[in-house]
Amino acid sequence: MPASAIHSAEDARRIARRRLPWMVFDYIDGAAGAEVGAARNRAALDAMTLRPRVLRDVSERSLATTLFSKPAQRPFGIAPMGMCNLSTPGADLMLARLAARYEVPLGVSTVASSPMEEVIEAAEGNAWFQLYFSGDGAGTFKLVERARAAGYETLVLTVDVPEVGRRPRELRHGFKMPFRIGARQFIDFALHPRWSIATLTAGKPQMANFLMEGYEFDRTESRAKATWETLARLRDQWDGKLIVKGVLDPEDALAVKAAGADAVQVSSHGARQLDSAPVAFEALQQIRAVVGDDYPVFYDSGLRSGEDVVKALIVGADFVFFGRVMQFAMAAAGEAGLQQLWDVLSDEFSIAMAQIGVTSIGDLKL
Repeated sequence: MPASAIHSAEDARRIARRRLPWMVFDYIDGAAGAEVGAARNRAALDAMTLRPRVLRDVSERSLATTLFSKPAQRPFGIAPMGMCNLSTPGADLMLARLAARYEVPLGVSTVASSPMEEVIEAAEGNAWFQLYFSGDGAGTFKLVERARAAGYETLVLTVDVPEVGRRPRELRHGFKMPFRIGARQFIDFALHPRWSIATLTAGKPQMANFLMEGYEFDRTESRAKATWETLARLRDQWDGKLIVKGVLDPEDALAVKAAGADAVQVSSHGARQLDSAPVAFEALQQIRAVVGDDYPVFYDSGLRSGEDVVKALIVGADFVFFGRVMQFAMAAAGEAGLQQLWDVLSDEFSIAMAQIGVTSIGDLKL
C-alpha cells in the first residue's frame, strides 16, 4: 500500500497492524495492565476543545519555534523508542534523517537498534541520548561518557522505570529481547512474510549500543537503585543539557528543577508502566502550574494528531514528542510513510492554528 494511503495516525496504525507480526505490533502498541491508563489519557486529550476564532488574518502561519535557544522547524520531535528497527529495517536512521530535515530532536534510546554514533551522524546533530539507569549504574555511566564522545549535547534521564511494567500483550506472545524463537513465534513470522523476509535480509534487530560495551543489557533488569543522588551525580558529570523524563507528580517536578535539571519531561511512558498512573495530559497542566512559566516543560504520551500538539502547547508544554505513531508509519510504508505522516501531523497542526486564529507558536500560550 502506498504512503499516500496514510491520512492520519490511525491509518498508519491500521496498515501497520496488518503488516507486522502480532508479537511486534503488540510490543509497539501495548500498554500496561488492562490498558485503562492509556484510554484515560486519550479521553482527557479528546475532552479538551479548542476555541475557534473568526475574521483574523491567519494567511501566514509559522510552525517554527526555538528549543534551548536553537531553531526547530516544528514544535514536536521524536520520542526515544527502543528497538525501532523492529518496525522496519533501518528505522532508526529514517527517524534520524527526518530529525535532520526539520531540525527537531530525535530521542535515541539506550536500547536503540542502531549505534548511537551512527544515529547522531545521520541526524546531523539533532539527537538527544536517552539514558536508563540499570543495575549498579556502572554500565550507565559508561554510556554517558560514550554519548559525550559521540557529540551528544543533551541527555534525557528516564526515571519512570524502576521495574519494567507488566504489559500483558507482550507477555502473551512471549516477547523477549533478544528474540527467543519458538513454535508460536515461527508461525507468527511465517504469516507475515514481507516483514520476516526484510528483517532476515537486514539481520536480526539487536540492542546496538551494547554490542561494543562488553556486557549485555537486560531490559527486565531492575532499575530500582536510581535515587536523587544518582541525578546529582549525573548533573555533576554532564555539562550539557539534562532533561528528566517520566515525571507525573508536581512535587517531583519541583525537586527535579531544584536539582539543576534543564527541563522536565512529563510522561507516563505512553501508559506502558503503571496502568493506574495519573493521566499524563492532566499532570502536564499541574506541573506547569508549580514550576512557573519560564522553566522548560516537555511532554509525551498519547499524542496522535496535530490538534493534540496544539492542546498540549496551550496547557503548558514548550515542546512535545511523538512516539508509537512514527513506528507505525514506517511499518506501513517505510521512509515514505514516515514523511507522509509527518506531513499529515504538520498539516493538522497548521490548520488547527488557522481555525483558532493564531499564526505562531507563541500565540498558543495561555
